[in-house]
Amino acid sequence: MSDALRDEYTALHGKILAPVAKQLEVLIASHLAGTPHIDRISARAKSPDRFMAKAAKIDKAGSPKYTNPLVQIQDQIGARVVVFYRRDVEPTSKVLMKYFRHIEEKEIVPESEWAFGYFGKHYVLALPKEAVPSEIPLTAAPHLFELQISTLFQHAWSEAEHDLGYKPREALSLDQNRRLAFTAAQAWGADRIFDELYEELAPKA
Repeated sequence: MSDALRDEYTALHGKILAPVAKQLEVLIASHLAGTPHIDRISARAKSPDRFMAKAAKIDKAGSPKYTNPLVQIQDQIGARVVVFYRRDVEPTSKVLMKYFRHIEEKEIVPESEWAFGYFGKHYVLALPKEAVPSEIPLTAAPHLFELQISTLFQHAWSEAEHDLGYKPREALSLDQNRRLAFTAAQAWGADRIFDELYEELAPKA
């Protein structure tokens, strides 16, 4: 992937994406004010290294996945809301969907009931003009951003798995993959048990 693309994205990251992400985080927090069981809210611009790694991806036919990465990569700005329990994901989503224009939605689950991996709710949303600082022209800001809503256990596992599973220069061994799957199963079980305990112990209305 060309140095020109890296230079262009690096400039975009500093001048446009990072300031927009900062204001978007504040905007999301204001929309969720008073919503229970929110652990954290964050928004950030994809780093140049991660952007270039994604831009270099190849599809199954061996061709570049992105012919125009600056336009086609939708998560140049990503936001995340982490909630306490699985039961909090849907109510939190409903609150936010009152304020953002929905483009795409997907529920991330492993491909098989025998597999353990990342779970979470992902949205591609239109970036509202309120998220763009006044000194940045609206036409210079991205049109879309990605939003993830996940539980504490989903978030913790996915962050660690991403760091451990995608950094090695060599493919993970069978044993290493099994250990990652074991931790995913533990996180899934803990998530479910805390949800059940909340149902049993929370004060009834």
